[in-house]
Amino acid sequence: MCTEDQVGFTLWFTGLPCSGKSAIADKLAEILKARGLRVERLDGDIVRRSLTRDLGFSKADRDENIRRVTFVAKLLSRNGVAVLTSFVSPYREIRAESRKEIDNFVEAYAKCSLDACIQRDVRGMYKKAIEGKIKEFTGISDPYEEPLNPEILVETDKETLEESTQKVLKRLEELGYL
Repeated sequence: MCTEDQVGFTLWFTGLPCSGKSAIADKLAEILKARGLRVERLDGDIVRRSLTRDLGFSKADRDENIRRVTFVAKLLSRNGVAVLTSFVSPYREIRAESRKEIDNFVEAYAKCSLDACIQRDVRGMYKKAIEGKIKEFTGISDPYEEPLNPEILVETDKETLEESTQKVLKRLEELGYL
């Protein structure tokens, strides 16, 4: 597909911390760029260091974080960019708002057991949350509301990175975005 004909869309990865959202989105970005597509990555850790550094992790701040990201993703995707986001975005209600705001919104749920996420956590965030050193940590002291009907489900504790990536590519092709 040549970039002039590119249909913009937002692929919204959601899931627990360390569930594999960023790894899959990064791999997809490489593949799509190699195909000549315009691609932008919006990642939770990066956005929190720039666009939303003034926000904490209360429910109100998390929702505001997602509202700001939604605004950016909406602008990019309506201008023919493939936007690949990776945010815990733990609450269904704010994800539903994002879906309403963004045309061509595709929700991808990186499903992973809490145990596997804890094992993958190289920064030790889960350990600190379990010890009570980090408050409002999703999956430990703050809830994660699983998507009810995501367009894409990858089970990252049962699939390899390659298998999950291929599953996402196949579904994007089925939906007509690739």
